[in-house]
Amino acid sequence: MIYTLTLNPAVDMNVSSDRMEAGLVNRTYDTVYTPNGKGVNVSFTLQHFGVPSVVLGPFGGFTGDYITSECRNRGLTVLPSPIAGTNRVNMFVTVGDKEYKLVNEGPVVSAKEQESLLALIESLTDLEVLTINGSMARGFAKDYILRIMEICNRKQVKVVPDISTPMLKELLAYGPFLIKPNDEELMDIFGLPATDQEEILAALRELHRLGAQNILLTMGGKGSYFYNGTECYHCEVYPVKLVSSACCGDGFLGAFLSVWLRDVLGRQDENQCAELLKDPDRVVEALKLAAATGANVAESAALGDFANVERYREQIKVTKLF
Repeated sequence: MIYTLTLNPAVDMNVSSDRMEAGLVNRTYDTVYTPNGKGVNVSFTLQHFGVPSVVLGPFGGFTGDYITSECRNRGLTVLPSPIAGTNRVNMFVTVGDKEYKLVNEGPVVSAKEQESLLALIESLTDLEVLTINGSMARGFAKDYILRIMEICNRKQVKVVPDISTPMLKELLAYGPFLIKPNDEELMDIFGLPATDQEEILAALRELHRLGAQNILLTMGGKGSYFYNGTECYHCEVYPVKLVSSACCGDGFLGAFLSVWLRDVLGRQDENQCAELLKDPDRVVEALKLAAATGANVAESAALGDFANVERYREQIKVTKLF
């Protein structure tokens, strides 16, 4: 079973406005509220493509109740780890072709609450893959994700850390199953430039050398790359008009995993699993679906309805570089 862990869940409010001026009443319209947090979005995407998962995270207050109840109403399984604080509300305002992101810091999670979440992860008997998504709420110890990695390594769980902090560099020593940095994170976290394909390929090889088993690198308009230590693929983007970029990466990851991990979950033979994960047709299909989903999410408020994914997927090109 795939579990998605969001360490700073949120309610997202997406609105549009004709203007954004200080000192004036700026009227908004097309308001959309969604249960959110990056792992929550990954679970919703997995669900859409027929792959079950379980949502984990620290949930509290009226917003925590809303997130968990809405997830369950939409068919997701949620195992909340209760906290005394109130989960955050984020706001995304689209004005013409510009987007304003108002992202709150979230509640303080106490040391006792952190230990309860670790104990919950430790207790899971069907945990095969754990995605760790997004930022940490206030209060979390700096080494908290390292402790999660230690638990997962002991339980032989495949970990997919999709985080944008310097901690990602330390995590490579634990051999994460898959990481998904973007070009900015390559430079900011690892000091690796990615201005041309030669630098990109060098960066992918270095991340693998440092411990990442598989790398899914997103490059904005330059597309995405997948490298598994042996083969490397490049996937083009599908151009769309941006409405909100808030959930694009989560939709991209969820769609990729829904294909890439197909028929792998539940298998005991690790060699057979490794062969399936390196199958070129599987990788190409996963990248196309991920790119199409990311594009469709970008032109939607929140995750949207995935209505254009199949049409976009047919027009996306993937090239095996070696």
